[in-house]
Amino acid sequence: MWFTMTPQILEERLIGFAVTIVSVVESLPNSKAGNHIANQLIRSGTSPAPNYGEAQSAESRSDFVHKMKIALKELRETIVWLKIIARKPLGSCTEIPAAIAECDELIAIFVSSTKTAATNAQ
Repeated sequence: MWFTMTPQILEERLIGFAVTIVSVVESLPNSKAGNHIANQLIRSGTSPAPNYGEAQSAESRSDFVHKMKIALKELRETIVWLKIIARKPLGSCTEIPAAIAECDELIAIFVSSTKTAATNAQ
């Protein structure tokens, strides 16, 4: 089934992803490693949604591309933290595999969107 990824659908996916990240962070142990990863993950994993919101109000095509690339950068950081948690299980969260899959899909969407927007800006 093929459908168009509207800005509203993408925003909802990003918000849902941020909520998942909050759940993952809340499941991490109160240890040196758990706290460090939690602090990094909560920042990178919840920022793509508001960054995408900023991109929707971009002042120009290049500003849009820039803001989208910031969100992409944060998604790439987030997937690394999730893979670290998957490899060295911390806490009891069962949402890690689904979070990795969703993050991977969001990365693909943002890569495609930034390429298209950058091409259309020329």
